[in-house]
This record gives sequence, C-alpha cells and structure tokens, in this order.
Amino acid sequence: MARGLGPSIARDRGWPGRVRLSVCIVPMSKDVGPGSAGSGANAYNSRMLQQRTLKSITRAVGVGLHSGQKVELTLRPAAPDTGIVFRRVDLPQPVDIPVNTTSVSDTRMASTISPGGDPGGPKVQTIEHLMSACAGLGVDNMVVDITADEVPILDGSSASFVFLLQSAGIELQNAPKRFLKVLKPVEVRRGEGPTLAWARLEPYHGYKLTFEIEFNHPAVDATGQQVSFDMGGGKYKSDIARARTFGFTKDLDLMRSRGLTMGGSMDNAIVIDESRVLNADGLRYDDEFVKHKILDAIGDLFVVGHPLLASYTAYKSGHAMNNLLLRALLDDPAAYEVVTFEDERKAPAGFAELAPAW
Repeated sequence: MARGLGPSIARDRGWPGRVRLSVCIVPMSKDVGPGSAGSGANAYNSRMLQQRTLKSITRAVGVGLHSGQKVELTLRPAAPDTGIVFRRVDLPQPVDIPVNTTSVSDTRMASTISPGGDPGGPKVQTIEHLMSACAGLGVDNMVVDITADEVPILDGSSASFVFLLQSAGIELQNAPKRFLKVLKPVEVRRGEGPTLAWARLEPYHGYKLTFEIEFNHPAVDATGQQVSFDMGGGKYKSDIARARTFGFTKDLDLMRSRGLTMGGSMDNAIVIDESRVLNADGLRYDDEFVKHKILDAIGDLFVVGHPLLASYTAYKSGHAMNNLLLRALLDDPAAYEVVTFEDERKAPAGFAELAPAW
C-alpha cells in the first residue's frame, strides 16, 4: 500500500502538544431506502452520465487539525440529488448541514459550514479535504455523520478520504449527473503589488485548474511554484490527493494562542522552519506545496453543489477568495448554467469513467 493512502497509526513525533492519530475503516451494508441507488442504475439510460454515491457505509476516527478534538466520521450512501450533507450527531438534536456556497460561514483558516451560513450556528470546520476527495472521485451524494465540529485531518491530505470512499465503493444512481457550466469569465481580485491575489473561472469543456504560489521562503521557493491539472485525466489520486497541508514554525505559537492547529503534527502536515522542511520523510511531490493549494481549491469549489465545467486559474488564492469567486459566479445568472449529459459520449473526456480501486 502506498504511503499515506490507507489506515495507519501515527508516529509520536511532531509539534509541541502533538496528538496521536488513528484511522479505522469499517465497511458495512448500506441502509438507504429503495431506489436511492443501485441495482437498476444502468437500466435508466445506459448512455446517460449518472450521479454517484457510496455502495456501503465506512468510518474513520482521527483528530481535528485546529480543535485537536477526537472525532468520528461515518460516511453513508444518499439518494440522488441529496448532495453532500454533514450531520452533527453529537448534538442533543442532530443537525443537518447541506453543503452549498451560502452555507460557508468562515474561511479564515479552512472552509467552515453552518446552517444557512450562520456563524453562530452549529458548524463543521475543515471540510475541504473530504470535499476534494468527493470531487476527485465524482461522488455527488453522501451523508457524513460527524461527532464533533471539525473533520479529522488524518494525514493532512485527501488520500485517506479517497481510500475511505473507495473502501465503501462507488455506485451509479438512476439520475443524471448535473454540472455547473461556466459561460463567461468571472474573476475576483484583492490587493496590489506584493499583496495581489486573484482567482478566475472561464469557459472550458472539462475541468482544469492552474495555481501559482509565492511565499518568498527558501524551502517553498525551491519547489515548483505553478501547477496545472486536468480532472479529465483520471490522475487525481496519484497526482493531487497525497499533497499535504503545510505550516511554518514561526506562526505556531500565535496560532495556538488563538486556539488553532491544536491537532497539528508532522504526521498530518509539512512543517517548515526558517529555511527547510523538518519532516524526516521530506516531500511526497517535488511541487507538493502548490499541489496542496490545487487540492484545497478543488474542495472549496465543490461546495457549489455540482462539479464544474470550467477552467480555474489562481494566483495566491485561498479558501476565502475561492468562496468569493463562487458567489460572484452565482450572482450573475448569465455566467453559468446547469447541464447534464444524456449521452455520456458527449461529456468531456474521462468524466464517465469510474476511478479504479487502489
């Protein structure tokens, strides 16, 4: 099994206050109602590009990156057109939080959702890595039971989530897969000169992303600064999923004084001091930093509720700007349309194939 792709027990090295991480996967039989997925899927229209859900239930246990709390996830199949729904089962009365652009209530260090985007309501933090894995495997419908207010960080990438989803299995459903097709360019910008950052969506028959970073740090500058990735190539698992989140030791004390990164360690993040990467195993990719920004962007953009048909280009963007870009898109009804493919042969190359198991 490739490193970082499956269940593991974390080693005991890391930042001060490190937290041990464990992951367990328990595939179970499906418990959704008739017609929600399954046996007759191909009978509906053998050429139609169909929605996808899970074949069975799977679970994982870990800690939240920022909260440091132990948390259990249970990923469940869901009926067509459900979307991705997080369910806070730890509350006295469970609360469902459907993922959509307006449910995003905080983007300061991660993508956080709450009902209706209410910052004072029940929340789920750090959803972007799981959302990225769902987008990478084409999962449209899923219910996520969660026992705390933050998705576990696992190994700091989306690879463990990909493993979980594929352990459960991916199933076609009796409903057309819906895409959000971008019809004209939409862009958001912030700052000027050294503080400039921007993100843009443009029309494209497929889904490709290009990201450029600039940290002015010797360890980061020595790696690739720009990456382009086409989702239709079927290489999300190998080329993007294993890229980990990263942080700088100079920021650690301040962040922890604000209650952030309480669960962070070298087992779930790349840690960088003034000049070098401290992780004994080094980097998983020569351009892992910018690839993680692509991974985050895929997850941030999937909160729109449908896979995109678009070209995304960004310079020094982040969670906040990615969400502003989606809101700018949705604010202009002439900039997008929702489309389906009754004949999957007319879909972009690679979009009809189910990703193979590990």
